[in-house]
Amino acid sequence: MRIASVFAVGGLVLAAAACGEAPEENNGAGNGDKKYSACMVTDVGGIDDKSFNTSAWAGLEAAKAENDNIDIKYVASKAEADYEVNLTQYVNQKCDFILAVGGLMGDATSKIAKANPNQQFGIVDAKLPESNVYPMQFDTAQAGFLAGYLAAGLTKSGAVGTYGGLPIPPVTIFMDGYADGVAHFNKTKNKNVRVLGWDKATQKGSFTNDFVKQDEGKKVSDALVAQGADIVMPVAGGAGLGTTGAAKASGGKYNTIWVDVDGCESTPDCPAIITTVVKNIPDAVKEAVLKAAGGEKLEANPGFLGTLANNGVSLAPYHDFDSKIPADLKAEIDKLKADIAAGTVKVESKAQPK
Repeated sequence: MRIASVFAVGGLVLAAAACGEAPEENNGAGNGDKKYSACMVTDVGGIDDKSFNTSAWAGLEAAKAENDNIDIKYVASKAEADYEVNLTQYVNQKCDFILAVGGLMGDATSKIAKANPNQQFGIVDAKLPESNVYPMQFDTAQAGFLAGYLAAGLTKSGAVGTYGGLPIPPVTIFMDGYADGVAHFNKTKNKNVRVLGWDKATQKGSFTNDFVKQDEGKKVSDALVAQGADIVMPVAGGAGLGTTGAAKASGGKYNTIWVDVDGCESTPDCPAIITTVVKNIPDAVKEAVLKAAGGEKLEANPGFLGTLANNGVSLAPYHDFDSKIPADLKAEIDKLKADIAAGTVKVESKAQPK
């Protein structure tokens, strides 16, 4: 998900730092060898979003750490109109690998890739027709299913909630999995835990229509909590930090489940985060860049699809909640994970990568 910067420094310092490209950090300067250049275009959330763009950048940093012949840099998009401009800039700079972060960059990436068929691109959360764009997609419905089952097993009010940033596949796939996990718990345990904020059958629910404004996230989750939800999973980028912050301030009145990257490692709100539905973007990006830098052809079909079976998606550790989750519920989650990975429990969403 796209996320805004969140800490006390506010957006000003981070925005200023992200206006241009990051330092190339060329550790091998002066050796005369041509380096392999991997160049990233962020979505509008920016490089320090504590989630989506940060995860992709971490993948580039990991690739560079493993192969010091790789140079990395990024440019931050301020608006969707910047996508084509920034991608074209890197084509003109003759970057070897150009990474677009996020499904919303799909149209721009497709257009620029089609115009530059000999240029290698990669994209997170989309699959495009162009054979020179390596897709990295994630079946987060699988890990979302585990999160929904966990939430249903922990709720004391009998209601759990979720909301999204925009009704687009990279968002609703989390919500579908979450709702199905709750439904599976209800069927298994003969319970009737309600899901607020999302109806999988109608694909209708609660949205902030924004991935940045924390007050919008808080407003939506306040409404869900008022209806009885005591666990809320925001799938709304930085807007979701309005929910985790308010949950922490509530002193345990309600808690949250984060998405994309472990919220206990990336946000200040760990005391209110039960777990995170993790999308392992760093490893996917790292492996793609290392392969390309090593001369291996990146096949657009099938590309990369993250699942529970290959650790492309997962549930993060329970951190502060580890001692609060019953052992039998933990065991049921572990069994479900194995069953989904083996294909004996099917998780389906209209938003799943094709």
